Amino acid sequence: MNEHLQELAGRTIVAGFDGLELTPYLKKEIEAGELGGVILFSRNITSVAQVAALCSEIKARAPEGKRPLICIDQEGGRVARIKEPLTVLPPALTLAEKLDAKQMLQIGKLVGRELRALGISLNFAPVFDVNTNPNSPIIGDRAFGNTPRDVISYGLSFARGLREGGVFPCAKHFPGHGDATLDSHLELPTVLHDEQRLMEIEIEPFIAWARTRLGPIMTAHVLYPALDPEFPATMSKKILGTLLHNRLHFDGAVITDDLEMGAITRGMGTQKAAVATIRAGASGILVCHTEALQQDVKAALIQEARINPDFETKLQKAVVRIAPLAYPVGPDIPFEWINSDAHLQLRASVPLNG
Repeated sequence: MNEHLQELAGRTIVAGFDGLELTPYLKKEIEAGELGGVILFSRNITSVAQVAALCSEIKARAPEGKRPLICIDQEGGRVARIKEPLTVLPPALTLAEKLDAKQMLQIGKLVGRELRALGISLNFAPVFDVNTNPNSPIIGDRAFGNTPRDVISYGLSFARGLREGGVFPCAKHFPGHGDATLDSHLELPTVLHDEQRLMEIEIEPFIAWARTRLGPIMTAHVLYPALDPEFPATMSKKILGTLLHNRLHFDGAVITDDLEMGAITRGMGTQKAAVATIRAGASGILVCHTEALQQDVKAALIQEARINPDFETKLQKAVVRIAPLAYPVGPDIPFEWINSDAHLQLRASVPLNG
């Protein structure tokens, strides 16, 4: 029973790490089939060859059928972990101002192929927040537009391109971070709009996303009193359960934003938040920096499952939803495709400058 709970708990955790090589702890977790995923940041990257070798090692260490997903934030603009020789994109808002939806799909497909060639399975993009607040410190030009219509049109096109290219996209940050005036990396923002406004503006793109089944959704560490006056979206049963899963009929994986961000650590704390978000309906827990916290989160999930059998069922459902994200559909693309004539020709055919 203990080994079963260790596996269930571990396979909901998506871990970040320092350095260019897997830590001994992550190697052990992967080899035991007890890690949900690995997220790569700029601190883990020196070259595309090194990234490809790292991704290959992660897959090789995993038992059959228990491969962790490998993910990255490769939006373009100020949020892109890998630069040349991958395609360096302008911000999403700039692309949307210059291109049509068909061209945006081609850009997504190019990015998807590049990531697939490195061995990455999930891109935490597109941003599905609406750029309604010019003073937002966190979204701004990361959004595809100032209206839900533009975000849906260009964001879905980019996401469909990623899927065609061979990786899963992820819409973020549900139910909408675009109007927050605080940075959730530092503290907990509050969005005070009423439910009607939230449904018509912030949530409208995610309603469209839920119909597509393109990929998972990432949560926002934001408090929306009209939807839940007590808990931020990441830990809210009313938002993740009642609204997203029941009302919007979204049956895919829900992945938290990093539970080491200030909005969480200065409030509930990472371990309690991890338990609360699984109970609310999330499938994957991002713990992006601290190995000790990753271990503590796993222990907290196991302890909760021992006390409450219904929580074990929640963990089982979470693993069923997140595990397929390690295995995107479509043919593998060899690493040698990067910088090949075919790659360069595809880049040249994509209208990055309008």
